[in-house]
Amino acid sequence: MVMATKTDTVYFSVKGQVVIPRWLRKEFEIEEGTRAYVQSTPQGILIKPVTRTYIKSLRGSLKGSGVMKALMEDRKREQEL
Repeated sequence: MVMATKTDTVYFSVKGQVVIPRWLRKEFEIEEGTRAYVQSTPQGILIKPVTRTYIKSLRGSLKGSGVMKALMEDRKREQEL
C-alpha cells in the first residue's frame, strides 16, 4: 500500500458523521459495512479501517504467546462455575 500524499477537507454532520473521500476509501479498501478502530492520539483522531487485508495481516501474530493456553484455562474455569 502506498501512503497518500494528497490531502482533502471533510465536514462533520450534526451527528458527528464524516464522509471519507472516495480516493481514500479506494486506497484503504473501505467498502460499505467496513468497521474501523477509532483512537485518540496526541496528533488528533486516528481511524484505522478493519479490512480483510488487515485481518489477514494478523494471522499468526499471537503464535507462541500463550494466548491459547490462557483461553483454555478461562474456559475451564467458566465450566466449573
